[in-house]
Amino acid sequence: MSDAGRLLRAHLLHQRTLGGTEVFVAPGTRDALLARVAALGSEPAREPAAASSGTGGARRRAGEGTPRGRASRPAPMPGPAPPTGELRRLAREGEAEEIAALPDLATLRAVSDACTRCALHESRTRPVFADGSPDARVMCVGEAPGQREDETGVPFVGRAGKLLDRLLLSAGLRRRDVFICNVLKCRPPGNRNPQPEEIERCSPFLRRQLDLVDPDVVVAFGTFAARTLLGTADSLGRMRGRVHEFRGRPTVVTYHPAALLRNPGWTRPTWEDLQRVRTLLDDGPPGEGHGGGAGGDDRNGGPGGDGG
Repeated sequence: MSDAGRLLRAHLLHQRTLGGTEVFVAPGTRDALLARVAALGSEPAREPAAASSGTGGARRRAGEGTPRGRASRPAPMPGPAPPTGELRRLAREGEAEEIAALPDLATLRAVSDACTRCALHESRTRPVFADGSPDARVMCVGEAPGQREDETGVPFVGRAGKLLDRLLLSAGLRRRDVFICNVLKCRPPGNRNPQPEEIERCSPFLRRQLDLVDPDVVVAFGTFAARTLLGTADSLGRMRGRVHEFRGRPTVVTYHPAALLRNPGWTRPTWEDLQRVRTLLDDGPPGEGHGGGAGGDDRNGGPGGDGG
């Protein structure tokens, strides 16, 4: 069996362990499919690199960096900057305008990790800032950390995280190539829904993450994340199937991976949504309101007991 065949076999076996019964691929020949799998799985391990400031979109528009379609090693997520008196003040009582002026992701993370701006810091184990590449073309936004995320400090881990990895691969994206974060950086007790005050106090961090990463496309996973980003009370079914806009970026809404673990029938619609993301990356944003019909039910479109 070829290396590409072994990679595909390993992927299908993992899908089966997650309870998946279907695999969806874009039209093409067997050789083309195996070539795509090989390209996704055969790169050498990432070498250490200097921490990025998180201005990938600006550099892409300026013509720097790797041209579209050429493989590259993403910069690692920067660690938090050393805390200072001013950063501690911002973490305690900083205004949204002050957070919006923070110069880079390392400084933003230092403030976020020390944040006491709402009561969630009292019950958290670890803040969950982000994962992936600070130079990403795609930014994935979930609701809030769950128990595993709270324990590890990494968003989208556990079964839902592994499923997210497979969903991204179906659109030709690797986890390390995208930027993954949540609306909230701290776990709500018992995985309850976030409260309006918590969203208000945490939203400046998300907005600054978006500005610093400057992705080409935003993906909202789950009803809560989509409603928060788009400022609407629409159901997830009404939001799916078309391209929205969040702070000037094309935004695609889809189901949360944890919801797919409970409702495998939503896997195909989620795959379709991520193919729309792939099209946006390859062809650029379409006209407003582009896309087909939407379906589904918003009641279970979010993470439930398994956070993002």
